[in-house]
Amino acid sequence: MKKLAMLFIATAFMAGCEKVTKIDTTNDAGKQVMALDYRDFDQAASEMIQSLLHSGSLNRQDGGKYVLTTSVVTNDTMQRIDTDLLTSKIEEDLSSSGQVVMTSAVGGKDSNRDSMVNDIRDVRDSAKGDEFDRNTMPNKGTLIAPDLSLSGKIYQNNLRYDKKNQQVEYYFQLKLTDLKTGKRFWQKEVLIGKRGSNKTVAW
Repeated sequence: MKKLAMLFIATAFMAGCEKVTKIDTTNDAGKQVMALDYRDFDQAASEMIQSLLHSGSLNRQDGGKYVLTTSVVTNDTMQRIDTDLLTSKIEEDLSSSGQVVMTSAVGGKDSNRDSMVNDIRDVRDSAKGDEFDRNTMPNKGTLIAPDLSLSGKIYQNNLRYDKKNQQVEYYFQLKLTDLKTGKRFWQKEVLIGKRGSNKTVAW
């Protein structure tokens, strides 16, 4: 038993001594992988953001700013990925652009909402609300509904390229909808394709 314990400690120590390289995300010369990695999400998000910002779809006639929420972006790939890898980057850049205002009151995923928006109103309407200065509590009818919603899908298509290689296509799809009229103001599809050995797993 003692020898086994010593062997375990030695193995753990050796594993901890393995060389680790920090990724330079601004200039990553690392090998491409068949699955989606952060570079693919950055590329898709950047192309979509540029397309949306230059489309004119976010320009209001009255000179104001649209209130924007993010609905559901469906993961229709073979991989277990969090679509926030795409939407969080888009939301960040849209907010920084100054063309829209994001809302945390509603959204397609919990990560797009701030639960405190509703929690503080639950407190206001409960007996606990009597302990707070009413002037510091949000009044009813003060939430601003979103004007526009972003939704979309990430789709994966696997093809046999030749006897030894495969082709994997990833389609990033996003659309902007006017919530009052249902009109679609904008949409964009970004294709990221990869080719590699059939032995490489793409999920």
